[in-house]
Amino acid sequence: MSATRYLEIADQLAAELDGCTRGTRVASEADIARRFGVGRAAARAAVQELERRFVVRRTQGSGTFVNRRIDYVISRSAPPSWSTTIAAAGATPRALVKSVRRTGLPADLVDRFERPSGSPVHEVVREFYIDDLLASWVHEWIPVDEVPDLDLALHAVESVDMVLRQMGRVRPVRAWCRVSIDVPPAEVLGALRMESSQPAWLVESVSRDEVTGTVLMCSRTWTRADAVRVVVELDEQPVAPERKGRKGDASVE
Repeated sequence: MSATRYLEIADQLAAELDGCTRGTRVASEADIARRFGVGRAAARAAVQELERRFVVRRTQGSGTFVNRRIDYVISRSAPPSWSTTIAAAGATPRALVKSVRRTGLPADLVDRFERPSGSPVHEVVREFYIDDLLASWVHEWIPVDEVPDLDLALHAVESVDMVLRQMGRVRPVRAWCRVSIDVPPAEVLGALRMESSQPAWLVESVSRDEVTGTVLMCSRTWTRADAVRVVVELDEQPVAPERKGRKGDASVE
């Protein structure tokens, strides 16, 4: 058997899966081996190649499914809303609240929140789904004084951004963001049903009120790399015209 036979199998399967909807179950390695008359090792290599191309995604305990990765666009002009961003990409978002509790502001968020350590905040843990496929594990911190009844509100409205706008009477905008890719900690790997060697996107973000500048939320979001491609767009900012210096000035401010 050719050493590249698994690539030929992967190419054929990729062409066949191209017309399938996201979430369609893919044939097992045993079925692929029987169909193409190869060993399990070649069938496994073909599936791994499809996974490398993001054509399929494997979920521990569930199986292998057709994948359609979407662009998650982060920009100054877009609202800092996961649901809005996913919907804008043409997919269906869904959020599942795992827990909401009142706690003290963690010490490592003091600088970003501009509040003393221990200040009362809501700590929210949620799962995000794209077209009913698990995509993200999210920790969010929101000051209690912004939305005292956040736990009740999230039973009715999935979007924290919407809750802040409707109940907090504020206009959230993304003020700071850092994007990296790494292997998540064990807790997140388990929550996202990923294998220990799989990397994921980590998006850390701070949202402020557009009017007052008050920090409204800090978040840390781990997202499966096979679910989205994170795209950061730096919107062009208007440049103030240069002021002419006085005659004899060595520089122009």
